[in-house]
Formats: sequence, structure tokens, C-alpha cells
Amino acid sequence: MSVAGYGPPIYDPQGSGPGWTPYNTTYLQQPLDWWNPGQNAWQLTAGTLVGLQSIPGLVVLYAGWMKHKWSINSAFMAFYAFASVLICWVLWAYRMGFGSQMLPIVGYPNIAVDINYQLSQSTLPATGLSQQFPQATMVYFQFVFAAITIILIAGSFLGRMNFAAWMLFVPLWLTFSYTIGAFSIWGGGFLFQMGVIDYSGGYVIHLSSGTAGFVGAWWIGPRLDIDRIDAKPSNITLMLVGAGILWTGWNGFNGGDPYSASPDAGVAVLNTNICTAMSLLTWVTMDMIFFKRPSVIGAIQGMITGLVAITPAAGVVAGWGAILLGIGSGTIPWITMNVFGRTEFMRKVDDTLEVFHTHFVGAIVGGFGTGLWATAEGCSSFGITNPGGAIAGNGKQVWLQIVGALFIIGWNIVWTSLIMMFIKFVCRVPLRMSDEMLEVGDYAIHGEEPYTFAHYNRSLLGGSGGRDQHHTKGSDSEKGSNPSEILHGTDPHDRGQEIGAPAGMQDPRTEIKLD
Repeated sequence: MSVAGYGPPIYDPQGSGPGWTPYNTTYLQQPLDWWNPGQNAWQLTAGTLVGLQSIPGLVVLYAGWMKHKWSINSAFMAFYAFASVLICWVLWAYRMGFGSQMLPIVGYPNIAVDINYQLSQSTLPATGLSQQFPQATMVYFQFVFAAITIILIAGSFLGRMNFAAWMLFVPLWLTFSYTIGAFSIWGGGFLFQMGVIDYSGGYVIHLSSGTAGFVGAWWIGPRLDIDRIDAKPSNITLMLVGAGILWTGWNGFNGGDPYSASPDAGVAVLNTNICTAMSLLTWVTMDMIFFKRPSVIGAIQGMITGLVAITPAAGVVAGWGAILLGIGSGTIPWITMNVFGRTEFMRKVDDTLEVFHTHFVGAIVGGFGTGLWATAEGCSSFGITNPGGAIAGNGKQVWLQIVGALFIIGWNIVWTSLIMMFIKFVCRVPLRMSDEMLEVGDYAIHGEEPYTFAHYNRSLLGGSGGRDQHHTKGSDSEKGSNPSEILHGTDPHDRGQEIGAPAGMQDPRTEIKLD
């Protein structure tokens, strides 16, 4: 390695001479003041934990959450987005979000693949801040946050979005929406200068993904009626695996944002787990009170809302603040999902995995709670000049949090709509798959099938000879089967979802009504 201030690397395989090192290591002369191996190690570890939240965390969570005929497509939308975001990130997007200021809302687009840039000290030029690790570490750490944001948006689109449209949506939304929020709040933009607090992405990630997901779902249109009525997850056990990865990975999500292995990082990690546990328990309690049974899917939703709510506040609130946020995130999103979400107005938008309630509403709870319960000590430990929130006598912070939320919401409504219109009307790429493809699912899109349930789609396509006939249905008389039963992979005992049941929970009193 050679960076400014370092001498050339010295390899001494014979193990002799001054500065002897083992055969496979590099001796660095003239170490810089900014270089701290421990800080770099923690930042790379935190980034890797966040990466694991996406792959495999959300990949397997989506695969298990969706019905079996959508498992592959749902998982692959996440897998594709992770790769696509990385290439866009290093070619132009990182420096739009964290580089030199071009406008109060965005930095200049530029590459982050030059070796001298990657080896230099990490700096956020518009903030005047620098870190004790190389720029390459910061680029990677911020990439995994950008990637998971877009993967969260996918949760609103699953089960019907045209994959070609998704391929276009990912780089466009990253460029014209994510980078704007990231620079405005984190990179030194106008909301950063105003003093809006967003510790790890309650606004930049969750509020933006919840807004974009809901708006995008409206533009795309709904799933097939049968897929909305019969929406049983294909594998709840697999969902729990993905949820567990998501939860533990959040230690890096929030613990990495002080950009150092500081005391505040420990506070952030502990508060993250306190809030998440409190939110899960509150959600399950709500289910028990109103539906008389604990829903596993509901518990996962409560876990997610807890993770979302603590994100803007993680290291600036005390432990009691994390508990209060957990109670809020276990009740308010529960009410919006199970009461407001059941209204005719909300049902017009097919938000597949209820991202609006878990991420939009959860982020509002967290952002507002940060304005209320941020402590002066936590803010100081995090390295920001805010004198705390309302609890510390700084009621102005509540209004700053509201201003930040309104900007993120407004920007994402406008730009998500513009991007969807561009894909649909300028690129002439349909946003939604055809009904014929939606009836088949994974096999029609990818030519592949999830798990071992091959007979469902192959029967639909007319047996083993139908592999290339992606849009044909099986004969009504084939093996004496009803094509509707073959189509949906159901048996006479399958159950539908009643409006009054918890989200994702199948009510045993309601029979499926097949088309």
C-alpha cells in the first residue's frame, strides 16, 4: 500500500533486518496520525453486519413471507438490487451523497474507484468531519445502507412488478432520491446544518423507503385478487431465520454510525435491542388482546417497527427512551396496520408487505420520539452540537424533526412518481407483469421453481412438455384436476385472509374464494 504520508511497503520474507515482518504481511513506514486499525476493523465489521441484513437476511425473509409461487422472484429482487446498487454507488452515487457539495441537497457525482482515493483518509468534506479509517471503508459502509433501503422498497412491490422495470428503478431511485436524503441529512446538506437528528437512517432509509414503496405500489397497481386473498407465507420458519439475521445485523446498522468503536456505539447497540424487544412484546400483547392469539408474523412486524423506531434515536436517547420508543412502535403501527390499513382507501394501494406501516409510520414514531427524548449527554457523545430534545429543554428539536420528515416525504412522493412515469411512458417498459405471468409466478419469470413444489407450475404448463409454454394453462381434464386448484397450489382446506385478522395471519373462519 502507499498513501500520502506512508512509505513504500517492505516485504522481508527472510525475517531479517529492522522492521521484520512475517512473509505474508506488509510493514508500513511512517504511520499516519489518522490510522487506527481497531476503528477500521469495527467499521468493516459493522458494514458487513448490515450487508448480511440484506443478503441473506431480507432475501430469505421475503422468500418465506411470500406464497410459494413468488419465493424466487421476491428473493431475487433483493439479490439483484444489492449488486446493482454497489456498481452505481462506486461509479457516481457515493460522492453525490457524501462528497463535496454541489447544491444544498446533493454533492457532485464522481467515481470512488481510484486507488489513491480509496486509500486516503475517510472524510465527509461538506461536514468538515474525518474518520480514523480509509475512504474505501466509508464507501462500503454507506453502500450497504443504500442497498438495504432499496431492498426495503421492494417489499411493497413484490408479487407483480415487472423485473425489467425493477432493473431500471433501482439505479434511478438511488440517484435521484436516496442520494438527496443522504446528503441533506448526513453528508452536510441543509438539514444537517439545521440540526435534524437522524442517528442511523430513520429518515434517510426508513421514511424514504416507506414513502417510495407506498407511492410506487400505487403506480404499479395491485397483485391478482387471488394473491391478495390467499397470501399465506410459504415458510414461516424461514421468515424467522431472516428476521433473526435482520435483528442481530442491526447491531452494525446502529452501532457503526458513530464511525468509531466509541462508548456511544455501545449505547446504540444496547438501545437497539431494548427497543426492538419492547416493540415485539407490545405487538404480541396487542394481538393477544384483540385477536386472542399470538401471531408469529405479527411478532416479526413488531420486531421490524422497533428496529425502525430506534434507528433515528439509537445513541442519543437513554435506555428508558428506548423502552418508550418500543411501546410506541409496538402500538401506533399496529393500529395503523390493523385499523386504518383495513379501510377502503388504504386497500386501494397494494403494499405487499405493509412497508408503509412498518417503515413510514415506524420512522415517524422514531423521528418524533427523538425530538422528544434525545439527551444532551447522548448528543454530545455522538459528536453533534444539539442540546438534546424536549426532555432536555430543547423543544425546538421536535420541530426540526418534523421539518426533516416533511422534506423526505415530499421529495420521495415527487421523485418516485417521476421515476415510475419515466419507466412507463418514456422507456415504454410496463411496471406490472401481465396477468398470465402473474398466474404462474416464478416459473414464468425465471424458468425456475422454489422448494420442491414443481408439480404446481408444471401441471399449470401442461406437464413436462410445457416448460417453454410460459403463458399456457393446463387442460381442465388433466388428471381430473380443477385448473383453478392447480393454478394456485391450494387444497380444499386452505384458508383465506379475513379483513379483521392481524396482518399476514390467516383466519380459520374464512374460506378461499377461487376465481
